[in-house]
Amino acid sequence: MKEKFYITTAIAYTSRKPHIGNSYEIVLTDAIARYKRLQGYDVFFLTGTDEHGQKIEEYAKAAGVTPKEYVDKVAGEIRGICDLLGTSYDKFIRTTDGYHERAVQKIFKKLYEQGDIYKGEYEGLYCTPCESFWTESQLVDGKCPDCGREVKPAKEEAYFLRLSKYQKQLEQFIEENENFIYPEARKKEMLNNFIKPGLQDLCVSRTSFKWGIPVDFDDKHVVYVWIDALSNYITALGYDPDGSGELYKKYWPADVHIIGKDIVRFHTIYWPIMLMALGEPLPKQVFGHPWLLFGEDKMSKSRGNVIYADGLVDLLGVDPVRYYLLSEMPYASDGSITYETIIERFNSDLANTLGNLVNRTIAMQNKYFDGIVQRYDCEEEVDGELKQFALDTVKRVEECFKTYRVADAIESVINLAKRSNKYIDETMPWALAKDESKRERLATVLYNLLEAIRFISVLISPFMPETAEKIFEQMNCDIKEYASLSEFGAMPVNTKVGAAVPLFQRIDAEKMLSEIAAKQEAEAAEEETKEEEIPEITIDDFFKSDLRVAEITDCEPVKKSNKLLKLQINDGSGKPRQIVSGIAKWYKPGDLIGKKAIIVTNLKPVKLCGEISQGMLLSGEKDGEVAVTFVDLPVGAKIC
Repeated sequence: MKEKFYITTAIAYTSRKPHIGNSYEIVLTDAIARYKRLQGYDVFFLTGTDEHGQKIEEYAKAAGVTPKEYVDKVAGEIRGICDLLGTSYDKFIRTTDGYHERAVQKIFKKLYEQGDIYKGEYEGLYCTPCESFWTESQLVDGKCPDCGREVKPAKEEAYFLRLSKYQKQLEQFIEENENFIYPEARKKEMLNNFIKPGLQDLCVSRTSFKWGIPVDFDDKHVVYVWIDALSNYITALGYDPDGSGELYKKYWPADVHIIGKDIVRFHTIYWPIMLMALGEPLPKQVFGHPWLLFGEDKMSKSRGNVIYADGLVDLLGVDPVRYYLLSEMPYASDGSITYETIIERFNSDLANTLGNLVNRTIAMQNKYFDGIVQRYDCEEEVDGELKQFALDTVKRVEECFKTYRVADAIESVINLAKRSNKYIDETMPWALAKDESKRERLATVLYNLLEAIRFISVLISPFMPETAEKIFEQMNCDIKEYASLSEFGAMPVNTKVGAAVPLFQRIDAEKMLSEIAAKQEAEAAEEETKEEEIPEITIDDFFKSDLRVAEITDCEPVKKSNKLLKLQINDGSGKPRQIVSGIAKWYKPGDLIGKKAIIVTNLKPVKLCGEISQGMLLSGEKDGEVAVTFVDLPVGAKIC
């Protein structure tokens, strides 16, 4: 019987379409799941969506749809991205699924009836985006310590989970199970910053909104996010307090929860205590991965630095996107993504190293032997070095996966490709081909290269499954089993390789970056000029806009754009302000410097063609002609 391996992602919150940073987790988890299957494990891979809460209720209201309609749309987008990226999940759970909601109600009732949940009243400071209550002492600069947003005083009746009752038991479990929280830094953070100072009982129901799973014995309350969302890991397997199904008995406890570092607390404190209270085994491990940043910033729509997976796939293809996500993320620190680094990594690792190795090896096999694979006992010392490097690579990859050092694992495979390219330079097949007496030696060299490529293809299949299949197809080889990597030499002889087809075409970086900038510019211009139905607003809505007189102190064109100008603004506040405006067609920088105009000061900043815009210049448009509204008023004067 195969050994089981149950792996999960955190379920994605259905507030909006996920960006590429969110997509990293599903690709990371998929690579681990695929590798474990390759090793022969019976893998169950779970992902899904978290669909309840006050924030969803507010988003749906703003969109003019019901909460269920709203989450149906976003959950569809999330699942679509999972599928686009080639992830091999076994189940996609939604917390609006009926079986999940029924199980959560039973869990809540069981914990209440045994005294682990009790009714009380919560008074504190509430962060709606994080759906978290905080005390004054927990705030950072008066704001939510998790997201930095404003908090509001809140008071309501609520049910609470007795975290304090299980504090010592949890502390003992974490200290006795040294690999439960990974990496080590996350474990120390949980113990020293949260558990040992003392756990406060956790609010697990709400009455101030309705979009949630009803508490079936108290209809004023809905189950709060923690018991609802975290329970998905067991409800997806058919857990039921009254008697669980075979899937649960087979796969629980989870071998690893793959989650972002920002939600380690919920998975290593709230979730284990819930399971302790239910009398169920705890997961074997929680791995908190770092974030993928845009440059040095966390991705945010308000910062204008969001990259989406589908847009990247359109540019590069699925496997190059998977490769970049998996190779660029360090083990314990945040990774970075920019279009420049994506293109650089594509060209260096995929086109130059891997693609070039496969292409020229297949081409030489066709050129010198009509594609027929041959093997002779014509070995030299350099052959032994390549063989040992390949065998050692298998061991290195295996060691990396034991601690989920996936970037290190994929680097090891690329290093084998680099070593194989070096082997070509050392053996010089083109020179051997000129000497008929070296024909057996030439056949041996090419055989070793094909076998090294086969090793690479098997090992790279968890990271780039489509690419691995393309390589096997070109080699006309179907020996893809992990067990075949125990010895060097499984590539069958007397088979005929296919045609040499380039796997990756080098990217013209300057051209692609220019195209990306033009697309961003067009999207920004479209947003600026988009005609919409003008809604009626109240005077209060109007006064939400802060209109001020400002002087344009400097102005210059935005690089790689023929439509945008970058203006430096003095709005009387004493703080620097920059506005990017699509008016280059109608104004030259010299026409604007020293002029006073009206600006909107309280728009959320956005990034246009790499430049931050912190406001909007008031202008008028008719018949395709634009004119800025210049005024003769003091700088800083409020327009009302």
